[in-house]
Amino acid sequence: MTRVAVHGAAGRMGRSIVKVLSEDSSATLVSAIDRSGHPTLGQDAGLLAGLAEPLGVAVSAALPSALEHAEVVIDFSLPEPARALFKACAERRIAAVVGTTGFDAATRAALDALCKVAPVVVAPNYSIGVNVLWALAAQAVRLLGPEYDIEIVEMHHRHKVDAPSGTAVRLTEVVAQARGLDPQRAAVHGRQGQVGARRGDELGVHALRGGDVVGDHTLVLAGPGERIELTHRAHTREIFARGAVRAAHWVSGRPPGLYEMADVLGITPS
Repeated sequence: MTRVAVHGAAGRMGRSIVKVLSEDSSATLVSAIDRSGHPTLGQDAGLLAGLAEPLGVAVSAALPSALEHAEVVIDFSLPEPARALFKACAERRIAAVVGTTGFDAATRAALDALCKVAPVVVAPNYSIGVNVLWALAAQAVRLLGPEYDIEIVEMHHRHKVDAPSGTAVRLTEVVAQARGLDPQRAAVHGRQGQVGARRGDELGVHALRGGDVVGDHTLVLAGPGERIELTHRAHTREIFARGAVRAAHWVSGRPPGLYEMADVLGITPS
């Protein structure tokens, strides 16, 4: 039985993770953590996640006691509280699954210090399908060669504030590495006006926004006389929670170090 603490438990992803854990017979939620002053402190994490029955685990801001019985912490929070979490986990050598992004130098240093004493999975996207997409994309780009132009199209709901998505950025990095390009120099974000003929070393990246789309990502490989498209569509945010819980099971008991979802899924570089 994997004993899991959820950090950022009152957030949208945290609630989804609590729900997934409640359905997992091989895991148990030992604590639900959120920042000091959060209005949900003291509420039952199960009821907060929309479950019909309480889980008997109240949302707490007390890190030391919340981590007392945890084997692994799943973190979907914010950089500043994540920094405090990483330091607390390092003191207790507790494994972590990290979905928080946007780290500053201090938070990154705290994460690096944790990786020296405990196993940590860090990923920009915990969807199993997306991680398989990245692996397939790299293989396809290498097999097809430079005659095939690369375009990436992503679409998300109208409320998303950043563009392109972190998943699209990672996909750009994956295909750039497979093609031997610098993703910063090769990426062209949208096109307008008299831009001229497309260069062979361009990586077109396009962000669409509208409606309630959870997340669509498509890699287009257009060559002479044919085109291949690899697409992943997220129908529910629960896929990210399920991937994070799978990572929590996998990372518990591993040697200290920094791991990716490719390690969790057994995806080896081709």
